[in-house]
Amino acid sequence: MFTKYDSLEPEHGSSSAQIVNNLYERITSGQMESGTKLVETVLADSFKVSRGPVREALRHLASLGLVSFAPNRGASVRVISLTEAKALYEYRTALEAEAAYLAAQRIQAEGAQQLRLLLADHTSLVAASPDGAYVVKNRDSDFHSLVAFLSGSEYIIQALTKTLYPQLVLLRRQHKNVQGRGQVALKEHKRIAEAIQESDAELASLLMRRHLQCSWLSLEGQLLNQKKRNQENGLLD
Repeated sequence: MFTKYDSLEPEHGSSSAQIVNNLYERITSGQMESGTKLVETVLADSFKVSRGPVREALRHLASLGLVSFAPNRGASVRVISLTEAKALYEYRTALEAEAAYLAAQRIQAEGAQQLRLLLADHTSLVAASPDGAYVVKNRDSDFHSLVAFLSGSEYIIQALTKTLYPQLVLLRRQHKNVQGRGQVALKEHKRIAEAIQESDAELASLLMRRHLQCSWLSLEGQLLNQKKRNQENGLLD
């Protein structure tokens, strides 16, 4: 749910759409790591198309925050800086706190059941591997996607799933050694879900905000330590 990207909009050519979908999956799955060069001629040969559709696809991926362009260096898989990561989390916190608020206001029996089933599945997953698949396979993010969907706000859903979430997946892939918060995150998710199911919008929003702030502080601390180690070892940041 978190990493799915269906296709380009209808006005884009089918060749570009296929290239976007292919590169999107390879980037968000970690097959193409941050910093990987994306050479138009090489990609054109690989996809057996002219450079036009490749260029269009790369521009679209750049609009999703997955590709960056540098003067005289061309395109590459984006490397998200610590400053950019912080900005992403600030944006995410604002949107998801509102999503939780709206979800609590609009929750129906079907949505409540979806939350219960999802968290039951997550409980089993975390019990089997406390910080493993729940984080590595983005399963914890399924909860956030569901809350966004339950908000009923197309603007919030689009902003999160089409723009923000792909960048967060890239950030996670970029820092493979960062430890997750599986058990803690699940407990926080359950409290948020309870507030939503009880239609307590203020509490749901507050708990979501706190949850994401804690998530960022954990990530930031690890990224700073990682940066320090790289500098001590003479590696580029």
